[in-house]
Amino acid sequence: MTQHLTDAESAAPRRHRRKRITSLAIGGGLVLVLICAALFAPLLAPFDPNVQTMSARLMPPSSAHWFGTDGFGRDLLSRVIYGARPTLLLVSLILVLTIPVGMLVGICAGYLGGWTERVLMRITDIFLSLPNLVIALALVAMLGPGLMNGALALALTSWPPFARQARGETLALRRSDYLSAARMQGITGPRLMFGHILPLCVPSAVVRAALSLGGIILSAAGLGFLGMGIQPPTAEWGSMVAEGGKVIFDQWWVAAAPGGAILLASLAFNLTGDGLRDRLDTRHGN
Repeated sequence: MTQHLTDAESAAPRRHRRKRITSLAIGGGLVLVLICAALFAPLLAPFDPNVQTMSARLMPPSSAHWFGTDGFGRDLLSRVIYGARPTLLLVSLILVLTIPVGMLVGICAGYLGGWTERVLMRITDIFLSLPNLVIALALVAMLGPGLMNGALALALTSWPPFARQARGETLALRRSDYLSAARMQGITGPRLMFGHILPLCVPSAVVRAALSLGGIILSAAGLGFLGMGIQPPTAEWGSMVAEGGKVIFDQWWVAAAPGGAILLASLAFNLTGDGLRDRLDTRHGN
């Protein structure tokens, strides 16, 4: 009886572990598909995404055009594949801008404390209270539409969560035995902050980044939908959905194809973030 209970207890963690690995594997596989689509778009796309064929406009899905064609006769499958390029590039630029800034602010606030912490955290709270898409639209309206301007606009309101998380972890580490031992060896200041605290904050920042990518993709698509993102004729999922919205009741596939791509990309990064959280976050059983 005891042996049977022991086997049952050990089987439960194994089932839970397989579930986490499956979530990470599915999400990572979908992300890999998106990256491969962006890198090898010229090889995968059956047609030139910008060539207009007015005689083939608004054709339904068929063996020649798997996703159909849009209002200018362009192949939707080719445009969806090429649309992964600006989306992933925009997401990469936002992460490169937000993660270093957020972690720098959070670690400095948590380690230095005092007035430095109060000032940095009040600035963080101000940016955290701003609605992301509304501020991004205002900035893009001032700076002009484009890939870099869109990335800057979204990055401006995306770094505060990283700062708050890094600050909380730094406060927990500040009085730890690990940092006390480092101080006894004469390690202080920036060397302690970025040589010892920063590496311990990186795993949670990676998890948060993966979990936030789905929302960033939706925000980027929102800019394109409103005409504030990457400009035509470049294939971009948000602007493609906007084009399809004009004929959505009769030619539904024009909006459904890029909309499905946005859903797939958001799902991929959400699953990847869940899997990474289970793997890297010690509070989830690792």
